Amino acid sequence: MGYIWTPPPEVVSTANVTRFMEKHGFPTYKELVKASTRDMKWFWGNLPSWLGVEWFREPRDVVDLSRGPEWAKWYIGGRLNAAYNVVDMPAKRYGAGKEAFTWVGEDGSERRVTYGELRDMVWRFAAYLREEGVGKGDVVSIYAPMLPESIAAMLAAMEIGAIASPIFSGFAPPAVAQRLADSEAKVMVTVDGYYRKGRKIILKENADEARKQAGYPARVVVIRRLGVDVPWNDDVDVWWHRVVEGKRPTPEPEETEAEDPALLLYTSGTTGKPKGAVISHAGALLQPSKEHYFNLDIKPGSSDRLWWISDIGWMMGPWQVFGSQFHGASHLVVEGGIDYPARDRVWSLIEKYRVTHFGFAATVARMLRSYGIEEVEKHDISSLRAFGNTGEPIDPQTWLWIVRDVGEEKRPMINLSGGTEIFGCFVLPSPVVPLKPSTLWGPGLGMDVDVVDDNGNPVRGTPGYLVARKPAPSMTRGLWRDPQRYIETYWSRFPGMWYHGDLALIDEDGYWFILGRADDVIKVAGKRIGPAEIEAVLNKHEKVKESACVGVPDPVKGEAIVCLIVPKPGSSLSTKELEALKDKVAGEVGKPFKPKEILVVEDHPRTRSGKIMRRLIRAMARGHRVEPSPVMENPESLEAVRRALERLH
Repeated sequence: MGYIWTPPPEVVSTANVTRFMEKHGFPTYKELVKASTRDMKWFWGNLPSWLGVEWFREPRDVVDLSRGPEWAKWYIGGRLNAAYNVVDMPAKRYGAGKEAFTWVGEDGSERRVTYGELRDMVWRFAAYLREEGVGKGDVVSIYAPMLPESIAAMLAAMEIGAIASPIFSGFAPPAVAQRLADSEAKVMVTVDGYYRKGRKIILKENADEARKQAGYPARVVVIRRLGVDVPWNDDVDVWWHRVVEGKRPTPEPEETEAEDPALLLYTSGTTGKPKGAVISHAGALLQPSKEHYFNLDIKPGSSDRLWWISDIGWMMGPWQVFGSQFHGASHLVVEGGIDYPARDRVWSLIEKYRVTHFGFAATVARMLRSYGIEEVEKHDISSLRAFGNTGEPIDPQTWLWIVRDVGEEKRPMINLSGGTEIFGCFVLPSPVVPLKPSTLWGPGLGMDVDVVDDNGNPVRGTPGYLVARKPAPSMTRGLWRDPQRYIETYWSRFPGMWYHGDLALIDEDGYWFILGRADDVIKVAGKRIGPAEIEAVLNKHEKVKESACVGVPDPVKGEAIVCLIVPKPGSSLSTKELEALKDKVAGEVGKPFKPKEILVVEDHPRTRSGKIMRRLIRAMARGHRVEPSPVMENPESLEAVRRALERLH
């Protein structure tokens, strides 16, 4: 069976989920999960009261499935407001002086924001939005990084019944324009600029160009961060500090229906028109709150502080805000690069701000690992209670480095996987279960998921497709103005089941693994394999920082495997070592999967959140012309990858 991490007794005995299981008579977490997925009315019907949700009007029924699982309606007749539950309610329940979050600038600046201060910001901006005629169903776009004001803007829109639509601050104007036009945003919130690895990014210029291309919105509210001169149009632009200053009436929160849209979250849009996921007030509140309580073990009203490396334009940014704030805990918001101005910035921030829960993408973890454990040992990180990973599969070596070397086997790795379209997770562990390296353990509470073959039949011990057999409240309510695409994307591959597009595996011991996106699967002589399995072998090499493997057409095998590796700093690999790596893969994975080529590159193309963009590598390996994607962190990497791949043609 290999290495198994076992939760220490003190972790198990103090966990939220342990107390819950004792109270409700569940001897194991596995039995609790089974009960929650078997009887979704029992679980989802009671969850709001278990967590302490404040309703304006209690629902009369849990779910209506009369139109099928695709169009499930939740909490019939119930009225609540997600923003009220993460701003006003915690200020009332835990005290206005309790810290909601701390923002840290790359230049060393700092802002600690209490629940009372956040409530004041939200109320003031909500009043301004109402003055501008923004109301229920209107879209407010936030094109800015995670700042106190951008968080307040998102919540203020929802507080008055409007729809908040965060947009990734790294997007170029055409990608932003597409989202503004599609949503017909009534107001956009942006920023003059921000710091990123020592550079000043003047975002207002991009916002102006995007608005020009889109024709939306009529009003742009600009946050002052850098204090630099930016282009200005008095007919359109207003400063944030101007519109919130002075006394304004305390707005009553809109009593929204549970199904009313709260968030419009666009997928990355790297292929085709971006999909607009519509997350309801009930879904936006319950899914992250459930996961923070039962899986991350955030203690309500405590000094717990979560830091998940993300942007407000990616799902994990709002997810962090909603989950931690609903429970009256705190979270950390960090500007700039995680290794700038020093490689130990992450560990320094964890020490300084006593971070208790630290989440990342696997690529970030691999980067931190490449810098060495000595960077960690410079700092006191004893405050940490749990790690988290999402966005892409984490290889066993990096998982072990985090859990054993950094975490000293005392802290669980909450490896989770879900998506923007469900504003949360399908699969993830709790802190009380044993874990294999890289595993996600199994289904989340209330998430009736399975792994199936091409015919929709359950499979075990071999890769298959991740599906959901039952709906959940946080699933997107269709797609924004495109119901047919919603059905085609998620419900047509396996009728009656949600198809998520991930390749997954349940092993002989019942542990679940995500192997990557289904469209990343490589088929060699009819045999399917996910790139993560090969990359795990390559990443074990002492000189390899990380790897990315793709399939290329082969006249005999159908596809052959090509791998690009990034050496650790100061390392290089000889031709002999590269050939030995090919043999290593063949020996550990199987001879059919021996790579055709292993090429060395300086870096992989990646998103700002750290994900390797294998789609771009695969396209270039197949000889296609590739232009920089608007979500890329390092567009200069494409030329280096192109040069390395020239030997294939």
